[in-house]
Amino acid sequence: MLPARAELSFASPRKLPRARNLKGRVVVLDVAFASDAASGGFDKITLPFIEQLGPRLVGWVDHHDHVMHAQYRQDPRFVLATKAEHGACPEMVTPAIVERIGRVDTIVCHTDFDGLCSAAKWLRGGTEPYPGADDDARAIDTRTAIPGPVGQRCDRALRARPRDTALFGLVVRHLADGLTDPSLWEAIDRAAAELAPIEAATRRIAEGYRVVDVHAGEGIPAAIRSLAFVDATAQHGKYDKTQLLLIGQDRAGIAMVVDLDTVTLAARYGSGVSFLELLGLSGGMPTLVSIPKKRLPEALEKLGVKDVPL
Repeated sequence: MLPARAELSFASPRKLPRARNLKGRVVVLDVAFASDAASGGFDKITLPFIEQLGPRLVGWVDHHDHVMHAQYRQDPRFVLATKAEHGACPEMVTPAIVERIGRVDTIVCHTDFDGLCSAAKWLRGGTEPYPGADDDARAIDTRTAIPGPVGQRCDRALRARPRDTALFGLVVRHLADGLTDPSLWEAIDRAAAELAPIEAATRRIAEGYRVVDVHAGEGIPAAIRSLAFVDATAQHGKYDKTQLLLIGQDRAGIAMVVDLDTVTLAARYGSGVSFLELLGLSGGMPTLVSIPKKRLPEALEKLGVKDVPL
């Protein structure tokens, strides 16, 4: 069971909890500093959170690129890396870091497998929830390898229910307990089963992909010469964006999904693509970004794409 002293709070870079609602000493895991793509960016989202927590913020461990990392490099509370340095966050949660930071009353973590596994590993003093958990987190977060059975079951459940806080807590509990209670798999597998019809809907949307030429801009290697583009606005909320982007990447060097109010661009991890550089963003993952839909014409122009109807 989770230690009574450690409460969980789930977050994303754009949506952080209210500092006043967090108990005691707080550690933040796998939550990127907000980029310019988020409304308000670092100055209006991340910085106020850091300042409001003050000395109660005892640790922040993250692996997403951000220009503001340099400002915190001398602060021992912040253990920050780039995506290239660490493909996933759990591998950064070591026994030495957990011991150095000491007692924690609240863990704030991201809601994907990477973040939840980081929280579970922290609760275990920096040891993996199961052999290969770090590798699974890296495979899932970079999409460069096939994770093991445990990682796959959890990842599918989380992708099927990306806003289910009860499921998030259950996954952390199961991992933190070292998978010792087999009965907990029932709820996780039930959620994972819901992904199948979502995947079928996603494949139907993927039939609408168009592949067009790219004329490399800043941050885009010359070898990247094509873009797979699909408008999923009509199916908003009814598909798996991760799967849709991966299908697009099978067809072109860059995948672009347009939705109700966002545009998401993705390229393979390790491809050398930096959408941060291309779009002048302060932070995030170089090979995966979401921007407001109003920036679509700008993104296409910077990619040198001319024949995609807007």
